[in-house]
Amino acid sequence: MNMYMIRVMGIDIGEKRIGIAASDLLGMTAQGIETYTRTGQGDAAYIAGKAKELGAKTVVAGLPLNMNGSEGPAAEKARAFMREVEALGLDVKFQDERLTTVSAERTLLEADVSRKKRRQVIDKLAAVYILQAYLDTRKV
Repeated sequence: MNMYMIRVMGIDIGEKRIGIAASDLLGMTAQGIETYTRTGQGDAAYIAGKAKELGAKTVVAGLPLNMNGSEGPAAEKARAFMREVEALGLDVKFQDERLTTVSAERTLLEADVSRKKRRQVIDKLAAVYILQAYLDTRKV
């Protein structure tokens, strides 16, 4: 059993929005927190502030790998953004995010969520999937 008692925050970094999720205090489950709309300035500071507000010292970001596992321009953008977050004093981890948005979309379609509502929650749900995958790899 994981006895860290420290919350972990997960994010799905998009061009326009960043989905945010957080673990429970035992590090067992991920819950969606919010979808942040990017402004271009201060995005990393917002993420760092949200982590502090949630009591998270670690932020897990989805790493958008190509289907063959290689890193392309999207992965480099994610790494560059997370370097900014790390410079603000947080521990940064990456989790392969291949197919997380596809899985989130499928879940929302199966739940018959409207297109407008899906757009509002897809990034947050993708962040939950990213963080849950990370938490599952840490379980003993």
